[in-house]
Amino acid sequence: MMRRMSDPAHTRMTSDEFIAWAMQQDDGRRYELVAGELVAMAPERASHARVKLRIARNLIQAVEAAGLPCEVFTDGMVVEVDASTTYEPDASLRCGTVVPDEATKITDPLIVVEVLSPSTRARDAGAKLADYFRLPSLRHYLIVTTERRTVIHHARDESGAIRTSIIADGKVQLDPPGIELSGIFG
Repeated sequence: MMRRMSDPAHTRMTSDEFIAWAMQQDDGRRYELVAGELVAMAPERASHARVKLRIARNLIQAVEAAGLPCEVFTDGMVVEVDASTTYEPDASLRCGTVVPDEATKITDPLIVVEVLSPSTRARDAGAKLADYFRLPSLRHYLIVTTERRTVIHHARDESGAIRTSIIADGKVQLDPPGIELSGIFG
């Protein structure tokens, strides 16, 4: 049962409590849960929204072309890292059985994408990098910088090692599942 929160910004929550609370908010604000604490998300700039849309479209087209049993989600669907940390990436991809229509979170993404904004730059490249790779399913974490038009690609290989590449041409190869992203900067 969710406890009543007079000031949720100063009340620790579990992931499930956070999702129930967030679903009741009607002020248009968005939040993430980091180690049980609410973190407000700033409104997006147009360049951020455009790149995020191109990435999701690329992922969807690649999944459909390859006939992969995968789903692509955009922001709004959260990734639960643990019982007290829940992020809302700009895009994610998971494979396997279809997520139920009433689901609000996934726990097994294969790919997670964050488009940097001034307010999230440090968290996306630091805490989120470490947190997302705590998920055994995660193979790729992409950090996209619209100002520099680069993609920082963190990839976990079969041995568990994580390698990082900086891609300036916006063309990213994601293996598995054999997806290529291109043209994400327009």
